[in-house]
Parts: sequence; structure tokens; C-alpha cells
Amino acid sequence: MNWFHEAAYLFGGAFLANAVPHFVSGTMGRPFQSPFAKPPGEGLSSSTVNVLWGFANFVAAYLLIARVGNFDPHAPDHVIAVGVGVLLMGLIAARSFGRFHGGNSPTGS
Repeated sequence: MNWFHEAAYLFGGAFLANAVPHFVSGTMGRPFQSPFAKPPGEGLSSSTVNVLWGFANFVAAYLLIARVGNFDPHAPDHVIAVGVGVLLMGLIAARSFGRFHGGNSPTGS
């Protein structure tokens, strides 16, 4: 497989993982951090902004996963690349947003 395709699938997985909390928070009517808040990534954005940001991330994930190369959900290397992207973005989000929402502290307590 072309390394470019694997990189696209990895980043597609990251966009997919990033889409979920924004879209879900927005559809629940809850504000959530976004790059458009003040300060970026720390302040809260409206539920409408989060629905739009989550949807934009879903579109980016689709373009990177379904439109680059020939993604095959039965090919382990394709699925692993997306899965690693989802996992990495999930861990980054957990560490970044956990401090705002009572998640894990850096010491693990």
C-alpha cells in the first residue's frame, strides 16, 4: 500500500474521533470547547458551532478515508491505520479536555 494512503487513513481516523464529541455535545444542546472559542480550545462554543464543527470533521474523515485510495474495511492495514488515528486523537482529547470536565489528571488520580 502507498504510505500516502495510510497517512490519509490515519488522519481520517483522527478527524472521525474529533467529530464525535463536538457533534454529540452540539446535538445535546451543550456548549463545548472548539477552535472558535475564546481562548481557542479552552473557552466554550455554542451547541450550533459544535454541530457545524463536528459535521465538518465528519466530512474531512469521509474525504480522507473513502476518497483517498481504495479503502477496504476487510484489509487489516487499512483498518489499523484508521484505528490508530481514532485511538491517538481519543487519547489527545482525553488529556486535553479531561482537565476541563473532571477527567484524568496528569498524575492519574
